[in-house]
Amino acid sequence: MKMGVRKPSIKRSIKASTTGRAKRAVKSSINPIYGKKGTGLLTNPKKSVYNKAYKKSSFSLIDVIAKLFK
Repeated sequence: MKMGVRKPSIKRSIKASTTGRAKRAVKSSINPIYGKKGTGLLTNPKKSVYNKAYKKSSFSLIDVIAKLFK
């Protein structure tokens, strides 16, 4: 598991904010449970635990910049 600074990807962040938004809107309108906190633990517990540990052990440059200007 990676620890420390995450390498940003401009391409992925743009894709997530454009095409992903439409897909999430459609899925959440069909499935009332989609996108709610804690449902990842029910659907895929192994991935959910890994992602939680990864998020706590790494950070991005944007997080560092945000801390500086607070």
